[in-house]
Amino acid sequence: MAKIECFEDFAIWKTAREFCKDIARITNYDAFSKNFRLRDQIHASSGSIMDNIAEGFERSGNKEFIQFLYIAKGSCGEARSQLYRALDYTYINHEEFTILYQKAKELSQSIANFIKYLKQSEFTGSKYKI
Repeated sequence: MAKIECFEDFAIWKTAREFCKDIARITNYDAFSKNFRLRDQIHASSGSIMDNIAEGFERSGNKEFIQFLYIAKGSCGEARSQLYRALDYTYINHEEFTILYQKAKELSQSIANFIKYLKQSEFTGSKYKI
């Protein structure tokens, strides 16, 4: 794996950012935009994915990074659940749901794969360099 200098270099962070932008776009729809609670919850959970990837990376240690990646993965599941609510309330159509759900599912799998990689890596993080 190539050396990563900042969290913005991670493909999973970039994917999480795109997912967050997609969520912001769909919540601009009339009915969805007026359900402040659900709108704010799905904004928070989608934003939490990218934010926890960034925060974990900035901790400079694999154990903490992995912990934050698990939080990001959990937020991904939360966003998928909220997409079901948006579909059930007819705030989004089935096609939008399917596309966003699949993006969230793939992102969750990418995070899981990265966690697995970090757990198997001998590199413990830059804060442990001597």
